[in-house]
Order: sequence, then structure tokens, then C-alpha cells
Amino acid sequence: MVKRRNPFPDVISVTPEGGALEAGATADRVAKTLEHPDVRFGMWTFVGTLLLLVWVGFVFPTPPSIVFLGAVLGSLNALVAMGIVLIYRANRIINFAQGDLGAIAAVLAVSLIVGPGWNFFAALAAGLLAALVIGAFVEFAFIRRFSKSPRLILTVATIGLSSILAGGQLLLPRAFGYTTAPQDFPIPVKMRLEWFPYTYHFGHVMVFVVVPLAAIGLAAFFRYTRVGIAVRASAESADRASLLGVPVKRVGTLVWVLASGLSAVAILVKAPIVGVPIGSVLGPSILLRALAAAVIGRMEKLATTFAVSLLLGVLEIATFWKTNRTLLADAVLFGVIITALLLQRRGAVARAVDAGVSTWQSVKEIRPIPRELATVQSVRWIRAIGGGALFFALVVWPTYWNGSRVNLVGVGLIFAMVGVSLVVLTGWAGQISLGQLAFVAFGGAVAGKLFQNGWHFLPSLLAAGIVGAFVAVLIGLPALRIRGPFLAVSTLGFALATASFFLNREFFPWLVPTGRVTRPTNLFGKFDLESEHAYYYVLLLGLVFMVASARSLRRSRTGRTLIAIRDNSRAAQSYGVSPMRAQLTAFAISGFYAAFAGGLYVFHQHGLSETILQPEQSIRVFQMVVIGGLGSIPGGLIGAAWETFLRYSPATRLPLTQFLASGVGTLVILLFLPGGLGGLFYDVRDAVLRRIALKKGIHVPSLVADRRIVGDADESEQVAEERAVLDANRAGIDAELAEERELVEA
Repeated sequence: MVKRRNPFPDVISVTPEGGALEAGATADRVAKTLEHPDVRFGMWTFVGTLLLLVWVGFVFPTPPSIVFLGAVLGSLNALVAMGIVLIYRANRIINFAQGDLGAIAAVLAVSLIVGPGWNFFAALAAGLLAALVIGAFVEFAFIRRFSKSPRLILTVATIGLSSILAGGQLLLPRAFGYTTAPQDFPIPVKMRLEWFPYTYHFGHVMVFVVVPLAAIGLAAFFRYTRVGIAVRASAESADRASLLGVPVKRVGTLVWVLASGLSAVAILVKAPIVGVPIGSVLGPSILLRALAAAVIGRMEKLATTFAVSLLLGVLEIATFWKTNRTLLADAVLFGVIITALLLQRRGAVARAVDAGVSTWQSVKEIRPIPRELATVQSVRWIRAIGGGALFFALVVWPTYWNGSRVNLVGVGLIFAMVGVSLVVLTGWAGQISLGQLAFVAFGGAVAGKLFQNGWHFLPSLLAAGIVGAFVAVLIGLPALRIRGPFLAVSTLGFALATASFFLNREFFPWLVPTGRVTRPTNLFGKFDLESEHAYYYVLLLGLVFMVASARSLRRSRTGRTLIAIRDNSRAAQSYGVSPMRAQLTAFAISGFYAAFAGGLYVFHQHGLSETILQPEQSIRVFQMVVIGGLGSIPGGLIGAAWETFLRYSPATRLPLTQFLASGVGTLVILLFLPGGLGGLFYDVRDAVLRRIALKKGIHVPSLVADRRIVGDADESEQVAEERAVLDANRAGIDAELAEERELVEA
């Protein structure tokens, strides 16, 4: 056999004498080569570039100048996305306040330019410095306070933080004599670069220069500096980095400073192009661009995140250039997110998932009333009084209200149904959904359209629930490969695409009801549902049936399977449980509940209201359920009641109510009540049960297992006997060890 030099050292030459052994080795080495991160990055870069050329060259032909503009704007989203990745790797959360961290920098810089007349570049430097200080303050004052809280709680806390920062953007210009941030401000360099059909200005040149320098500087910082290496080590494992002497807390502060600085740079250099943002700078529709790039980059690869941001920017502007509609761009973005997540290898995302998804569990298991106390007379009386008070509040008292107040409380009942659907999906199955109102909107559209086409009221609601279950299963397919924040971003993209595309009469006129959706006036020949009181009791009956169904589900094998998959998927799978079937079941049930509630909502509002089509409302509903408590159905109901009180009660104008409804109020509630309002309710219940057990002399292990017994006087006789037995056994063991030691010495 003639040996020849192999020009490819990673691949073995195969000769007839080599047989199958060398062929197998060749296949293994080729597979390992393809698995190399650099090789895979190059492959995906080639595929992405090819798809981009096809998109801008054939699908939506776009001039080169517009393609370059898309890359410029996409690079700004890349800085925000890289900040999101940094925060996620440091704290394992999605930072919904990422854009607002840098927005104050832009407002301050422009106010300094227009007000005191500062130099343009000096004002930008002052704004950037302010953003860095804000990032450090936020980490020290808020994030550290949630260091021991579940990551889901901290993620919701960033939503409240975003509201606080948005309020700061509105109040800051008043210090300079303006009601809002000035939109017209002098630019030091006047220039025009004609590239048909677009004209570039100084702001575009700033982006073209500043963004690459920021990205290269960040990469060099992480690769070549000791501090950057410490940040990377803390991101991989905070505990291991701490054992190696890395100051993890200070590193966490630095990460927030860097993320805030990236956001500030993006918004500052964008200000000369599109002006200064007012209020919330990055709502769900805009923030989703950055989130999509971060998720496709697996929340850990900055280079991939940057490249994907450029790609998404070009795709979006090419779609807008050809169609002149941002609506199609939203649908294209959602399609890219779902496709990219489905194409990702399970092993590729396992690293980020295993490191962070377990910490997303925000569920506090609720213990039922112990059997030892369930038959106690005082406990039975308390339950009867509580049930009677609830019956009076929901059934009897509304008969004395006027129609408008009953209508508002009816909205609260519908929100309670949506809360139950989120308890099933997120609380029990562990799947984070930020687009639950999209399922509600689909159910409302189907029920309203079918009723207008001559269907009966109840079959329309049932069909709406079935369609919602089907849509939820389709959206839940990525859940078979991804979990935690990755699925949350895809559901948020679905909410955005639903509002702008799927339920748009321009694209799907056969799906969206037209005109006024009337209620049945002769249901079962007796009930006129146009009456607000009559329809209120229909909503209440629907909520009762949904709660009863969910309670039955939780007690069934399916409910126990969902809990097992949520807590430990691999252990449950070893017992023959199918994670795929369990997760899709949760999506189907949750989608049915949400769409059924949507069907009731479209009749309640006499049409498909724009409120449920707003992605911001989906995030608000999710925040509502987290504040109420995801661990139990009462937690979801309490969250809906709390949201209804803050929105529609007569006390909305009181200072305390306004404080609780603000971002600061949200942070305070989550800080002191990590289990939510529902957790507080059950803590009070357990305290009452402990007092009853102590008074009756009943030993309940489930109530005292988490409480330390101090002193012999506080011990019951049973506990004292058990301790005496343990002491005797310990003494006997010590005596046997002493005898064996003597024999060994002898």
C-alpha cells in the first residue's frame, strides 16, 4: 500500500486495504470537525448570507443602499441584544429594562444640548456616563436584593424597573424647562451622502464608526483582560468562580454597567437619525428584535448575536421597502424566530438551558389542609365562613351594582380565566408564555365570526377553545427542544405577529369578525345576555367550571406528570413519562382555557377589542399572575382580583393604589412576597392552622416540619419520646464503637 501525505490532517485517507475501520474513523472525524464551534459558525454564516441574498435579490428586490441602511439599523439592535446576553449570562434573566437603561442617557444628552447649550460630544459623554452610573445603581439597589429569588421573579421585576425608568424619561426634561424631550437639536457636522434612493447623514456615519468599535472593544475586553476573563468565569459558574477568588458581586455590577453602556451607545448614536425616544423606549414590538437575536445566539454567543441582528435588520427593511408595511415584517420576524429555534440542536442549547432553566421555577408548592385538622370543628367553621363570604361577594353583592360596574368586574372574571390558563402552562408545566393573550384573541375571533355566521352561542365558545388548543400546540412545538426564556421570546413574537398580521382584516378577513358582535337575547328561551347582570353570571359560571376542571386536572395523573416534568424531566422520563406528550398536553389545555375566555370576551366587549391585541397587555397579564402566585389556582385568581382592583376600583385615584400599580409597587411586592399574594394568603392560613393545632394539642408534622422547636417546654410528648429513643440509640452505638476500639488496641 502506497502512503500519501494527507492534505487534510483531520480526515484519514481511505484505501481498499483500509477497510471499514478507516471509513468509520473518517466519518467520526468529519463529524467532530463539523461540530467545532468555529466551523458551525462559518456554516451558519454562509447559510444566512445565502438566504439574505435570495431575500433581497428575488423575494423582495431591494437596492443596495437600503440593504446597507438595514445593516446600520440592525447593528444598533445588536448592541442592545449583546447587553441582553450579558445580563442573561450573569443573572439568568431576560432584562426587559435593557433599552430603558440607555434611554435616560439620550434624554439627558439632548436636554443638555438644547437647554444649557452643551457641546454635542460633551453632552453625549455626559449621557453615557449617566447610563453607566444608572447601571451600577440598578444592580446594587435592586438586582442584589433579588439574588436569592427565583429567576422568574427577577425577570418580572425588570418589567417594573422598566416602568420606573420610563417615568424618569418623562420627568427628566422638566428639569431643563421642557415638558418632553426635545426632538430637534443641532448636529455639529452637516453632511449628505447621496446613495440612490436614500440619503445618508452624519448620524449614519456615527453608527457605522461607533458600533463596530464598540463590538470589537467588547470582544477584546472579554478575551484579553483579566476582568473580562473573570466576567466570563462568573457567567459559566458563579460558585466555582467564587471559590477561585473572583469577586462575583462586583463582577455582576460590572456586567450591568457594560449592558447599560451598550444600550446607551445604541440610543445615543441613533438619536441624530430618528430622534429621542419618549416614555418606554423599547416596547415589546421593538425589544423583540433584540431578544430574537439574543435567543438565536443561544443567550451566550455575542458574535452570533451580532450577526443575527444585522440579518434581521436587513430582512425587516427589505420587507418594508417592497411592501411599505411593517405588519409583514412582524410576521417575517416571528417566522425567523420559530424556524431558528426549531433548527437548533438539542445539545446546542442544553448548556444554557441546564445552567439557567431550573432557576426559573417560581412555584411554591401549596400544601392542602392537613388531614389531622380537616375534621376539626373550628377549621370547618372557618372554611364555611370563608366560602359564604366569597359566595356573597361574587353572587349576591353584584345584584346591587349598576351595569357599568358589573361590566368592569366581568372583565376581571375573564382575566381570572386567563390566569388559570397560565397557572396550568407556567406554574405546573414550567413553560414561560408571554403571549397568552394571543390565544385569547384567536378564541375571540373564532367565536365572534362563527356566531355572526349563524352558530349557536355555546358551540361557538367550544369551537373557539378547540382552535385555541390547536394553535397553542403549534406554538408549543419549540418547547420540545427549548425551555425557559427561549420559549418566552417565541410566544412574545407570536403575540406581536397575531396583533399585526394573523388577526388583521386586511390579510385574513374570513377570520376576524366585522361590526358589532351581539350577545344572545334568548339563550335557552329564558336569558337575555344583553343584560350586564345576566352576562356577568354567565362569566362567573364559566370561571367556576374552569376552576373545577383545573383542580381535577391537578389531582389526576396528567397533573402529577406535569409537575414531575417541570421539576426533573430526566427523572420523570426514566419512569416512562413522555415529556413531549406532557408538554403538548399542557399547551393544549392552557390554549383551550385561554381561547374559551377569549370567546366570552368578544361577546362581553361586543367585538374584538384592540386591548387584547397589544403585546404589552400579554406581559402585563403574565406579571399579574406572577404577583398573584403561580403555584396554585387561588394564586392566579388573587392576581386577577388584584389587577381588577388596581384598574377598575373606585380607589384607583388614591396615592397608595397608584403606588402599588407603579413599577416601584411591583418591585416592593416581589421583594417582600416572592411567593406572590397567594403565598401570603397560604402563609396566613398555615399560621392560623398552627394555632388551632397547638390549642387542640394535635401534632401535625406538615405544619411544624419547617419550624424549629426550641426548648423542652415547647415539645409535645410524642416529639420528646422520639428524641429520647434517638439519644438511646446514639448512646448504644457509641458504646459499641468504644468496645471495638479497645479490641483493636489490645
